[in-house]
Amino acid sequence: MKITVDTNVLITATFWNGDSNIIIGKAEKKEIELVLSMEILKEFSKVLAYKEIQDKIRNKNLEMKRTVEKVAAISTIVEPTQRFAVVKEDSDDNKFIECAKAGNVDFIISKDNHLLKIKEFEGIKIITSKEFLKIIKCQQ
Repeated sequence: MKITVDTNVLITATFWNGDSNIIIGKAEKKEIELVLSMEILKEFSKVLAYKEIQDKIRNKNLEMKRTVEKVAAISTIVEPTQRFAVVKEDSDDNKFIECAKAGNVDFIISKDNHLLKIKEFEGIKIITSKEFLKIIKCQQ
């Protein structure tokens, strides 16, 4: 099974236990294939550098479970050639659809309402991490 995750999922999995962490853990164990693009990795890196994220790391003594390099190492990196204008409210989110399409993934896992509203794009389901974990639990 192949998935693309949004930046929110990567950030949550980096610092906290929970659904996002379980999903990225499954990618680390090669139980699922994580498909990302350089554009997604750049955004992940940029968000990690935000002052409010850096402040949270310091103030809450958060430990980074995963770095950009580690996430890249467990991922299949694709370079999308098709551009889409599917996410009208936030065109920046189209990068997740473009990546998913280029990587021929089954699911986009997201915490972003702009993406979740779409529900599906050309056979690629867009769901929450909780929904995804229910699906893979049923398949075991």
